[in-house]
Amino acid sequence: MSAPPATRHDGPISAIRRFNRFYTRKIGALEQNLLESPFSLTEARVLFELAQQSDLTAREIGAKLGLDPGYLSRIVHGFTEKNLVTRKPVAADRRQFRLALTAKGRLAFGRLNKTSHEDVADMLGSLPADGGQRLVEAMTTIERLLDDEAPRPEATLRDHGPGDMGWVVQRHGLLYAREFGWDISFEAMVATLVAQFLQNFDPARERCWIAEIDGAQVGSVFLVKQSDETAKLRMLIVDPAGRGHGLGKRLVDECISFARSCGYRKITLWTQSMLLAARGIYEAAGFVHVASEPHRSFGQDLIGETWELTS
Repeated sequence: MSAPPATRHDGPISAIRRFNRFYTRKIGALEQNLLESPFSLTEARVLFELAQQSDLTAREIGAKLGLDPGYLSRIVHGFTEKNLVTRKPVAADRRQFRLALTAKGRLAFGRLNKTSHEDVADMLGSLPADGGQRLVEAMTTIERLLDDEAPRPEATLRDHGPGDMGWVVQRHGLLYAREFGWDISFEAMVATLVAQFLQNFDPARERCWIAEIDGAQVGSVFLVKQSDETAKLRMLIVDPAGRGHGLGKRLVDECISFARSCGYRKITLWTQSMLLAARGIYEAAGFVHVASEPHRSFGQDLIGETWELTS
């Protein structure tokens, strides 16, 4: 049989398949029984669902786990014969049964749950100091990318700290190159602005906000002093991992609130006409477009725009 034609997805496909092979082996999914218990991985998942919520029907469990009805029926039948679950007919549909763990079933799940907990604890204990956190973050990312119903994480804002400025420079350089085709001179300009901010930082009248989700940077913005009466908003960026949370608006609102508390009479900013998402945020916040000027920068023909907000 001939091999399928090569595509641009071959690299990621191979990587994902390799990870699947590794992970199924790592968690013991290839073994007939999970964690040396009398249960397969699927049977253990059914026990878990029944332990979390009683009176579920087989149909509800099957829908949640994506199991074939016939396969699930055989599992439930086996559990019933072993006195692990009870079945109670549903009044509205005598073909359906509400399932619940018996005392024996709860004991079996408790043993399995304890073994699983200890097994994961041993795995985490073998990792380097920050390995557990990195592993959880990677798994959380996978879950959110593949599960539309995964809970959305909360985004938080904080002051800048060690290492944040390197992230600001790197993300600006990477994202603007990837999304707009800007060259490395833009990254150089951001690096210069960041260095100036750190060297001349006035905490009483200047701020940098870093947006985080689960401890990872996903956005930033700077407010710097231009004169005694005018502040400048700079380097607003929201990483793709942070989009959809309203972070751009939150970051700009923080700048406005801080500027007013410092007594600035005006906030100014410089952006480009093709940065439509950013322009929409500025306009919604009350900024007014006051000037435009074509220029050649970052390997592109651009139209620079000055926007202002008067307090």
